[in-house]
Amino acid sequence: MGLLAAGALVAWLTLPVLAAPMVILALFCLYFFRDPEREIPSGAVAVSPADGKVIELRAENGLQRLTIFLNVFDVHVNRTPIGGTIERVQYQTGKFLVASKEACSEENEQNIVTIKGDGTTVILKQIAGLIARRIVFDKKPGDRVATGDRVGLMKFGSRCDVLFGNEWEITVRPGQRVVGGSSVIARRLDRKS
Repeated sequence: MGLLAAGALVAWLTLPVLAAPMVILALFCLYFFRDPEREIPSGAVAVSPADGKVIELRAENGLQRLTIFLNVFDVHVNRTPIGGTIERVQYQTGKFLVASKEACSEENEQNIVTIKGDGTTVILKQIAGLIARRIVFDKKPGDRVATGDRVGLMKFGSRCDVLFGNEWEITVRPGQRVVGGSSVIARRLDRKS
């Protein structure tokens, strides 16, 4: 709103065309920080924590890691992949490498969130990128969350890693686009959906 007000003031004091950059920037910010409602699937599933593109599936320390890259045009509100209790929140300072690069999973600034629910543990990593220098997380250890609940956001291009145990079957593949809160990214093998 400040940018729109500044644009209106500039237009009033000078030429309206000089206000155009502020108005364009204000409209981009409104678009970037949008937070649409999502239909959350039910059953023994994990949902995508963010809008974006699946760029990698790999084994990591006995777990399955799924990586989602968010570009500046994706919704950047983050959601919980599963319902349960926030067990741990660990903030790790680090670099701001390009979020699509493998090294950023370990080296970049990130928020590591452990969620325990229904006999399973899932880890969500909110990872800052080259431009995204601010990670917001609204929950604390002990908070209960439902599948698809809003838990925070990452500002301007970044990535999310989700780590699953072997009781999960990953249902998406690299190159696939996912929608935060709505796209099923994994199914429990030991539970009926």
